[in-house]
Amino acid sequence: MSHPLAGALREGLKQLGLALSPAQQQQLLDYLDLLGKWNKVYNLTAVRDPAEMLTHHLLDSLAAVAPLQKHLQARGLAAASLLDVGSGAGLPGVVLAICCPTLAVTCVDTVGKKAAFIKQAALALGLGNLTGLHARVETITQPFDVICSRAFASLVDFTSWSQAALAPGGAWMALKGKHPADELAVLPPGVAVFHVEPLAVPGLDAERCIIWLQKAG
Repeated sequence: MSHPLAGALREGLKQLGLALSPAQQQQLLDYLDLLGKWNKVYNLTAVRDPAEMLTHHLLDSLAAVAPLQKHLQARGLAAASLLDVGSGAGLPGVVLAICCPTLAVTCVDTVGKKAAFIKQAALALGLGNLTGLHARVETITQPFDVICSRAFASLVDFTSWSQAALAPGGAWMALKGKHPADELAVLPPGVAVFHVEPLAVPGLDAERCIIWLQKAG
């Protein structure tokens, strides 16, 4: 039986120029269902309607896939590691793990039930490259090639809390709404922006961008 949102997902992927296998598309839809099921009990996300979840969560996270792949390619990283900070229900971490099978994704959250959901999702979706971690990001010192966050904290807090986990030559990838000029203005001298990438999310009439940062010097 086909999923009621399969067509909308296919259309969104087409608009984003993402070629995903039928198996990957199914994993995304299964993830959406899992999220809906857990949400009833654990309140992982404020968005309840599955069609809205597809746009606001799945497609919003999928918009970051091509920019991430481009960055990894430019760095010559065939097998890379990514830390998703304040991952919540696994956005964008779970989505990135589905779309990039060679990427080792760790989703960290201070809320135990959210980390437990990630572990459950990794099992249910058969994602060997996905790990859920219940911890404060400041305690992580294992190096990651990319550290990402989506609507997590200010750029200053995000970069300062996670700097011990950034591998040499690594990059921060902050998914933001409208261009955060105020946040960029107060970045410490040790952090430099090297790219601001506007994103268009299919079906979402809102500004989105990725702020790419690295350690300065």
